[in-house]
Amino acid sequence: MRVFVLLAAAVSALAADAKLTPEMQAVTQHISAASLRGHLSFIASDLLEGRATPSRGLDLAAEYIAAQFRRAGLEPVESEGYFQTATFIQREPNWNGFEMTVRAGGKTLKIDKSDAYLLPDGELNLEDVQIVPVDTNTVLSAQKINGKVAYVTNPRAARALHNYHPALVLRAARELPPGPQVRDPEGGGRGFAPSVIAKPELADLLKNGAEARVTIHMASPVEQPVKLRNVAALLTGSDPALRDTYVMLTAHYDHVGTSASGEDRIYNGANDDGSGTVSVVEIAAALAALEPRPKRSILFVAFFGEERGLLGSRYYGRHPIVPLDKTIADLNLEQIGRTDASNGQQIGTASITGFDFSDLPHILADAGRLTGVKIYKDAEGSDAYFSRSDNQALADLGVPAHTLCVAFNYPDYHGVGDHWEKIDYANMATIDRAVAVGLLHLASDASPPKWNESYAAAKRYAEAARKLHQ
Repeated sequence: MRVFVLLAAAVSALAADAKLTPEMQAVTQHISAASLRGHLSFIASDLLEGRATPSRGLDLAAEYIAAQFRRAGLEPVESEGYFQTATFIQREPNWNGFEMTVRAGGKTLKIDKSDAYLLPDGELNLEDVQIVPVDTNTVLSAQKINGKVAYVTNPRAARALHNYHPALVLRAARELPPGPQVRDPEGGGRGFAPSVIAKPELADLLKNGAEARVTIHMASPVEQPVKLRNVAALLTGSDPALRDTYVMLTAHYDHVGTSASGEDRIYNGANDDGSGTVSVVEIAAALAALEPRPKRSILFVAFFGEERGLLGSRYYGRHPIVPLDKTIADLNLEQIGRTDASNGQQIGTASITGFDFSDLPHILADAGRLTGVKIYKDAEGSDAYFSRSDNQALADLGVPAHTLCVAFNYPDYHGVGDHWEKIDYANMATIDRAVAVGLLHLASDASPPKWNESYAAAKRYAEAARKLHQ
């Protein structure tokens, strides 16, 4: 039976290969599982310490990506070569004079600086302020918390509360965020109430529902400028009429850094999103080796700060390297290396977020059929995950942009166990070949993808596209 399955797979692969043009065959043959393994064993190594934004490890990763673009003969795009440099603000807590106590049920909990993480926008002074537990039902009548401290058990609830003006959002966590935070000086404030994260003893104190009050005194954060870099390279198209139009292939090269404690403290981020990063590098090299080159130009970008809130891609949207109105599509790659998904093994398959939002996913699905890869709509994840990666920043501006993913959820997601040894490199190479064939189609003289205005969730992107092309 196993021999029959292998034979059927081989016949299917040969049939698919027979439909590939010589140009497609040249590109797909250039993509190697061994090469991907080599790149990722460095990008996700302990040396890079989880590639937090900002960090020395992130800078090392940027230099490595730029070196690979240089090696492939891709063109630099900025005055600084392959780097698009942004100045952000690094913010760290100022613990001088910090005081925090919580009272509930006749008990008092004193929280030290080692037990909390708090970054207010300025000096914070709250004296004996009521704590209001907030669940989904409370959010619906959140005027009750105006000027009070909201205690949430779900981190996402903090975002839902900011219009109701809590004095502070309070939550408990097993582990505090490591390192500094960054603020985008061009992006303005995030519009959220200041939030404090404290260790689990806080949850134990507040779990019985007794009336609780908090006192907090804290100085303004310490701020200083920090340089962050997108890494970008261009493959100029060969057609005089089309070379000034662009396709983008993107991924984020940052991850979440290190843990404050534990035997293994490094969040290596091999799958998230080392896999996407090295795939961009590998596909870029394969396409750069073509002669003649694709008709349209292709821009390859590795973004910083996705884990901090799409910082690098949002920055790119405000400072595009190539004109946005000449950018026909962005394909973003996320988590394409692990096949041990929570919903079952994913071999030879990939999903695209926002599958019904535009023509782009269907173009990739056609490329998948040519290369023996099933590219499909994940019923639960397709729409839900559309906004959760860097494609969102481009989509908001009207560019048809989607993220391709093999496993939305998998063991070690945002865990210290996401190591490069756990990647299925043969499968990742197969997926990358489908992506490369899809890019060749996009970079041809075929019609550019369009937003699907009949799909409700895509209407705002279609409207953004109209404004972009006015």
